[in-house]
Amino acid sequence: VLAESLVVFAVVLSVHGVVWDRFSWCALALALQAFYAQFKWDRLLRLGGAVFQFRGAANSGLLPASMVIPLLGIVMKERCRAAGIVYFERLGVIVASTGMLLALFLSVLAVGITKPVPTNTCIVTGVAGGIIVYTMKHSLAVSEVIEVLEVLLIFVYLSMILLYLLPRCFTPGEALLVLGGVSFVLNQLIKRSLNVVEGRGDPVDFFLLVAVVGVVLLGLFFTVLFLFMDSGTWISSLFFHMMTAVLGLGVIMPWLYRLIQRNPLFWLLQFLFQTQTRLYLLGYWTLLAASACGVVFYQNAKRSSESKKHQASTVTRKYFHFIVVATYVPGLIYDRQLLYVAAVLCLAVFVFLEYVRYFRIKPFGQTLRHLLSLFLDERDSGPLILTHIYLLLGMSLPVWLFPRSCAPKGTLSGAGALVPYSGVLAVGVGDTIASVFGSTMGEIKWPGTKKTFEGTMTAIFAQIIAVALILIFDSSVNLNSSYAWILASVSLVSLLEAYTTQIDNLLLPLYLQIMFMA
Repeated sequence: VLAESLVVFAVVLSVHGVVWDRFSWCALALALQAFYAQFKWDRLLRLGGAVFQFRGAANSGLLPASMVIPLLGIVMKERCRAAGIVYFERLGVIVASTGMLLALFLSVLAVGITKPVPTNTCIVTGVAGGIIVYTMKHSLAVSEVIEVLEVLLIFVYLSMILLYLLPRCFTPGEALLVLGGVSFVLNQLIKRSLNVVEGRGDPVDFFLLVAVVGVVLLGLFFTVLFLFMDSGTWISSLFFHMMTAVLGLGVIMPWLYRLIQRNPLFWLLQFLFQTQTRLYLLGYWTLLAASACGVVFYQNAKRSSESKKHQASTVTRKYFHFIVVATYVPGLIYDRQLLYVAAVLCLAVFVFLEYVRYFRIKPFGQTLRHLLSLFLDERDSGPLILTHIYLLLGMSLPVWLFPRSCAPKGTLSGAGALVPYSGVLAVGVGDTIASVFGSTMGEIKWPGTKKTFEGTMTAIFAQIIAVALILIFDSSVNLNSSYAWILASVSLVSLLEAYTTQIDNLLLPLYLQIMFMA
């Protein structure tokens, strides 16, 4: 935990060494109080005193998770201010303020339920809260303060519902990242729906917002419904498919139509088949999807009936990382907007299939349970299997969160040009190489972990080679001699991978994106 905290502090100091303003003091104060509060959360998890059941075999992860959203907002604000885009500069301020308030709320919650009350942590949390509130008072307009409080309110209610219904699926830090992100997306969608005339935006962005909110609302609806009826019967399964169609065609489609002012299905078909390049990419991705399914069926066929406890090896699980890299790299080079939309569609399909598996919806629910059980690891201790969804999110978030409006020619300068590749580098290359080489050749272990020095070093080396290949094949990338910063960024994120017990597929790309954008 201490080593992980040192790496996070190094990232925070590195970012604010480049970007220093009034929010920097808030970020440093937040990091310090999260460091103190993290130990309170860890103690509560060990003693079973937390309000909800969190994922075991991991620490709370409060410090690394607390810094992601504020740092993303700060670096986005600076990039958009440099480009002169006021709307997205203010959005960056709102994102940073929201992230700080959510993290502070989670820390106060830990302090409040710890007995006896920890005096030092209370003082640190109070001082940090005072600095953050004072800065927000002098930085946000009244409407922006209301927006931040709306996100906090959504986060509180969403946390109470989902953490109760889905025990052992998240650590406190992962809940902060996932539920905080969903809360912000839901608030943005409501805001833009109410101001549809003012909120003229890219249909692609609206598609992401509606898809995320739609699948979350769908899951909440069926979770509550199946508390009162057996989900495994044919009647329940038929009702599930029927209500999915009703909610999709009767709620989500009209909602999207109101935002983009055209038929969503016609827009999507026209978008997907607009150019010859898109047809080639879609055909190539279909082949890769078929090969991934082939790996699943082949590995299950190898599993004998005598070895029911047999699990897929680390190397086998990393096949999917290689397939995802092969999927994303051509999309990033040739058509990023198509990759953006395809990733949204893939996320919706993944979440829907997880609903089918979790609720045992006929005819495929039980089959999915059997097929995916081979690939479970210690992080899938709850009722949901989320590692494949986290892998998709880790690769897609840098693409979705890339500030296109603040990039003059579709790309940022310097290390920022690598922002869309953050997922490919951190998860697709770095994490994969570290796991494969560490598990097969590693001998020197980092203190207190199962990760090896050899795995980390090969991961850094592999990511540097990947950056060189990106420079060769992607003509839009111009690093402007920022090689030392790239090396430092890759090294810090690789060290974080070695020490964190959180979901690295989700955490590492976001930290690498923050470093590149700074």
